[in-house]
Amino acid sequence: MKQRRLADIAKEMAGIDIAILSTHTQNGEIANRPMSNNGDVTYDGTSYYFTYEQARAVSDIQRNPKVALGFSSESGLFSKGIYVAVEGTAELIRDKAAFEQHWTSDLNKWFDQGLDTPGIVLIKIKANRVTYWKGREEGEAEL
Repeated sequence: MKQRRLADIAKEMAGIDIAILSTHTQNGEIANRPMSNNGDVTYDGTSYYFTYEQARAVSDIQRNPKVALGFSSESGLFSKGIYVAVEGTAELIRDKAAFEQHWTSDLNKWFDQGLDTPGIVLIKIKANRVTYWKGREEGEAEL
């Protein structure tokens, strides 16, 4: 399997806003949902997503912090998109100072009181493994 630097893969991921977050449910099933990077798309092996305390993702992560993320850039007839799979460990953050570091004004459409919206949780996902596919090339990132 080919090895590439994470920084090189991250350059190709720039601009990918939506990731699919996969968690383990209470009965062992896998649940998937789209999550937005909200413009915070510089990838260094750690991802951040805002959600509400009552979201299923939060209870899933509390039970089992092992998660996966899937990213896909646009591909077409003349361009090769990149597909990236991340295996990682999630952490739930409830600290307003941490929220401020990752908050963008676009989040105001989801959280009507901004940073003061009750029940906000920040999901931090640290990658343990990153694999990618681009055309016929596939490989793993050096973390």
